[in-house]
Amino acid sequence: MRHIISLLMENEAGALSRVAGLFSSRAYNIESLTVAPTEDPTLSRMTVVTTGSDDVVEQITKQLNKLIEVVKVVDLSEGDHIEREMMLIKLRAVGEDRQEIKRMADIFRGRIIDVTDKSYTIELTGTGSKLDAFLDGVNRSAILETVRTGASGIGRGERILKV
Repeated sequence: MRHIISLLMENEAGALSRVAGLFSSRAYNIESLTVAPTEDPTLSRMTVVTTGSDDVVEQITKQLNKLIEVVKVVDLSEGDHIEREMMLIKLRAVGEDRQEIKRMADIFRGRIIDVTDKSYTIELTGTGSKLDAFLDGVNRSAILETVRTGASGIGRGERILKV
């Protein structure tokens, strides 16, 4: 089962390395990892997407809580949450393909953020399945480059991750 683990940690050198090391030393796979400072500059929020049984994720959570730098851990998958991912995609856009690519970007509520004579760069935000659907909808030979952030998530309603 896919889990989105969100944690608050001290914003200091080496903290990210220790969290990633915890996963690798126990042979747990990280599908995606995002981290950035929060509104409190002394804390960072990390979002880790991983797969595993509930027992494995419970073990991961317990191990994360043992790390000195980790302040709080929550498995967002255990309740209602919102998740989004961002993708930047550069597509070959020449001739009649330019109009089709623009139409696809509009359908998926993407924004064309860079235009050249031969390419468009599009920014898309949504669930991973939305981004996958966009990739399925465009001609694979037109894809020049793709960059994805991985999932970021937040609890719905009153559910918050705060000290």
